[in-house]
Amino acid sequence: MYEGRIARFDGPGKPFTIEKVSLADIGPGEILIKVTRANICGSDLHAWHGTFETRGLGGELPTVLGHEMVGTVAALGDGVTEDSNGKPLAEGTRVAFPYYTVCHKCRACLSGRRVACPHLTMAMLKRADKPPYFVGGYGDYYVLPAGAVVYTIPDAVSDELASGANCALSQVMHGLERVNQGFGETVVVQGAGALGLYAVAVAKARGARTVIAVDGVRDRLDLAAEFGADHLVDISEITEPRDRVKRVRALTEGLGADVVVEVVGHPSAIDEGLKMLGQFGRYVEIGNINIGKTVEFDPSRFVFSNKTMVGVSMYEPAVLSRALVFLEMYHDKLPLEKLGAATYALEDINEAFTAAENRRDIRASIVP
Repeated sequence: MYEGRIARFDGPGKPFTIEKVSLADIGPGEILIKVTRANICGSDLHAWHGTFETRGLGGELPTVLGHEMVGTVAALGDGVTEDSNGKPLAEGTRVAFPYYTVCHKCRACLSGRRVACPHLTMAMLKRADKPPYFVGGYGDYYVLPAGAVVYTIPDAVSDELASGANCALSQVMHGLERVNQGFGETVVVQGAGALGLYAVAVAKARGARTVIAVDGVRDRLDLAAEFGADHLVDISEITEPRDRVKRVRALTEGLGADVVVEVVGHPSAIDEGLKMLGQFGRYVEIGNINIGKTVEFDPSRFVFSNKTMVGVSMYEPAVLSRALVFLEMYHDKLPLEKLGAATYALEDINEAFTAAENRRDIRASIVP
C-alpha cells in the first residue's frame, strides 16, 4: 500500500486541492517514483488558465498537473531491473524520465518519430479520482507506466538541476538538433525564461559563434549573459519590432541570424523573428502552444530567402540522456541552479502558480 498526497486539478480557474490517496500496488513493468521536485512549466500555467486544454490530447478531469519532474525509485514493478542505458535500478535510485510514454512498436516509433505515436500517453492526462491517482508531478508520487524510458541521474547533477531536463532542456536541445545548428553560426533566442536560458547555453555548447538574447525583463537578460549570450536586446528599451530587427542585423554584419529560437509563447514574436533570419535561416518554433492564436506574415520572405520553420513539440526520448550528459558537463560552469531557485511546498501550490503567473520567479519548483 502506497499512501501520499496529490494536488488535484479540477479545471481552469479553480484552486488546487490537496488530497490524500492510497494505491494498493503497482503493475508489472511500472515504476513508482517518489517525486523530489516538479517545476511549474509554461504549459502547466496554460492548463491552469484554460488556454491549453489537456482534453485536446485526450486528457480527463480531475487530474494532476506537473510534468517537468525528477525523483527517486520508490518501487519497481515485476520485470524492471535497469534503466534505458542498461544501468541497474533499485529503490532510492535517482532517475529522470520523459513525461510521455509511447509503444515503441508502431510505424512512427520505428521511424524515429516517437512523439507521433498514436498510442502516446503523458502526465497530466489521466483521471486523479481513480487508480493510479498519481498521474502528474504535483504529488508525493508518480506512477511511471510500463515501457517508459528512464535514465539514472549522474551523481554530479543535483535534483535541482535535473528537474528541468525532462522538458525545458530536452525540448530546446531537440529543437537545435532538428535544425542542425552548428559551429560558427549566429543564433537569436526570443525569450529569456527557463527555455530561453537553456537555449542560449546549448547553442553555445553546440558551437554558435554569436548568441543574441531578446527579452523585456532586465534581470533575465543579465542572466542570459551569464549563460553565454554575447549580445542582449531589451525590448523595453528598443520598443519597435523593426528597430529590434535592425539591431540584430547590425550584430550579424547585416546578414541576419542562421537560427532563431522562439520561446516567448506569443504569436506576435513570430513575424519579428522571421525578419531576424538571414538567407537559408531556420526558425525553431517551440513556445506557441495555445491553439487558435494566429499571426500574419509575408510568405514571400520564406521563398526569396530560402527560410525554414520547424515546429518542435516534445522530443525524442534519447535526447533526455544527452541532456543529463550536458548537465554533468556544465553543472559547475553555468549558473544552472538559478533556474530552479524558488521552491514551494506542495500545500502552497496555489501561491506558487500565482508567483509563476506574475513572472516573479524564472521557474518555480514544487517540493513535496
